[in-house]
Amino acid sequence: MTTIDVHNLTKEYGTRRAVDDLTFTVRPGHVTGFLGPNGAGKSTTMRLVLGLDRATSGTATVGGRAYTTLHEPLRHVGALLDADAAHGSRTARNHLRVLAASNRVPARRVDEVMEETGIASVARSRVKAFSLGMRQRLGIAAALLGDPEVVMLDEPSNGLDPEGIIWIRELLRRMAAEGRTVLVSSHLMNETASFADHLVVLGRGRLLADTPMRDFIDARVRPRVRVRTSDATALKAALARHGHDAVEHDDGYWTVQHARVDDIGRIVSGAGVPVLELASDEGTLEQAYLDLTAAETEFAAQPKEARR
Repeated sequence: MTTIDVHNLTKEYGTRRAVDDLTFTVRPGHVTGFLGPNGAGKSTTMRLVLGLDRATSGTATVGGRAYTTLHEPLRHVGALLDADAAHGSRTARNHLRVLAASNRVPARRVDEVMEETGIASVARSRVKAFSLGMRQRLGIAAALLGDPEVVMLDEPSNGLDPEGIIWIRELLRRMAAEGRTVLVSSHLMNETASFADHLVVLGRGRLLADTPMRDFIDARVRPRVRVRTSDATALKAALARHGHDAVEHDDGYWTVQHARVDDIGRIVSGAGVPVLELASDEGTLEQAYLDLTAAETEFAAQPKEARR
């Protein structure tokens, strides 16, 4: 079982502590979303795992070993941190061929990953002519080249069109289903919610959460129920008898805070209240994330009143 293990990891740049005594584990079989405000330490942590920066203290290992000690590392870990990493004067195929040769990856894998990432038609084009989305696809192709057990991607949806976003979403889920360890950093909450099933959240270099995504949301956004009825008086009376308040909205529906849909359904059914709509209004990842990180944002605009 290949895991990413971060233990008491700290990274300081002069007087600034970018990563602060961080400990978490990324396990196989899941897509782990790596979240946090700008400046939270996500990219620094990924660089430390990949040996691109040296930790001030603590450890970051892959399968129990430091990345820098791995022989032919592309066979173990595939990573995309910077879409501009490929040399602009090389063709897409030659970029991948150099990576494959340096890690003893069979040459046939170059064509396989170009097909998988949708760049086979531009294999002979120079990278400097690529759009951001195409460079992202090339970077993902490089990450997949060694058929690794661990995949780390930093903002992989950047520059992708809607078709590409759907493709990367399905790719991430498939890799997790194959038992790989998948860590994806993103600032797009709705997109992360579509592929991640576990979250690691940072704020100012510290660990704020390490939990399944649904648990993360439910712990921070109280459930509520959405009801639409033709008899508002009967609805309010029935709910009041069971200690619930209903709030009316302009377009004719009501919400019941801190309630489960099954409980409200039993109450209105037992009271004979006509129901036109009854649905659970579940919290979103964005709501839960903002609730957790509101005080952890290093770069945030201040209201005019606060600046005076």
